[in-house]
Amino acid sequence: MFRNLAALAGGLALVAGFGLPAAAQPAADTVGAIRARGTLVCGVIGTTAGFSLPDSRGVYRGLDVDGCRAVAAAILGDADKVRYVNTTTQNRFTALQSGELDLLVRSTTWSLAREAALGLAFATVNFYDGQGFMVRKSLGVESAKQLDGATLCLQPGTTSELNAADYFRSNGIKFTPVVIENVEELRSAFIAGRCDSYTNDTSSLAAFRAVQRNPADYVLLPEVISKEPLGAAIRKGDWRFFDIVRWTHFAQLTAEELGITSTNLAEFENSTNPDVQRFMGRSGELGKMLGLAPDWAVQVVRQVGNFGETWERNITPIGVQRGLNSLWTKGGLQYAPPMR
Repeated sequence: MFRNLAALAGGLALVAGFGLPAAAQPAADTVGAIRARGTLVCGVIGTTAGFSLPDSRGVYRGLDVDGCRAVAAAILGDADKVRYVNTTTQNRFTALQSGELDLLVRSTTWSLAREAALGLAFATVNFYDGQGFMVRKSLGVESAKQLDGATLCLQPGTTSELNAADYFRSNGIKFTPVVIENVEELRSAFIAGRCDSYTNDTSSLAAFRAVQRNPADYVLLPEVISKEPLGAAIRKGDWRFFDIVRWTHFAQLTAEELGITSTNLAEFENSTNPDVQRFMGRSGELGKMLGLAPDWAVQVVRQVGNFGETWERNITPIGVQRGLNSLWTKGGLQYAPPMR
């Protein structure tokens, strides 16, 4: 019997050495760590206008930044209690997996491989995007199908590499990749004429074009060759934190549906609408279910705004139409389940 127990113990130790399946691992307490530290650590790109970029005072601004701020408002009651960490396409997932980050909101595409193989869980989609191509207007190109034999600027470790290869192969045309990891160096290479076209998510291309001295010198080609749902990722297994990140985004969508904004919250305080009462924390105990304060959703909207406000503040100025990112009531894909 003791030999069997010893063998069993040895087997368990061996299994532990190789790592248990994700479902058997002890759940992390990211929320507890955030509260103990008093700060949310959020990974961003830090170089893209409209998504995450420091302003002239060094304050981070953008749609992804507001996603981080909203989660901090929900958990800590203060949207400013965020430490931003600039990440690259190469280190972003490692930084999240290792615990260097609590949350990754970095214009990152939700895909099967990233969830199934990297141990990540995507809680939200804050931007429904797709990969496109940019060229200099002087090139005279009007379609990506005219890029046969072109040189193409792209980043390694992104979905852009695979998508571009698939697109050119399926259309019987060829390209020569110019692969540069640092996004600023990559953009500089395109501006300098080292490549004929620059490919990335259309949102990133639009943001890049918007900050050029003469934006009209650059053309976004009409082809969108992929689905790129961009959103917030956490380490898989911490489902309490996952719920908070997900429902914080849904709260911003719900507020927009209900007409609740950062400037008119007082008008809804005495509403008899059951949906509004639950949103405001006056009934339903939704905050308690998430382990948050009763007015967590109110704090998110008061300090950060509803989703429409964050879009108007960050994305509209770079010239991107809301399109698929409109509410479902307006023909878009942004849809919040019931908050009840």
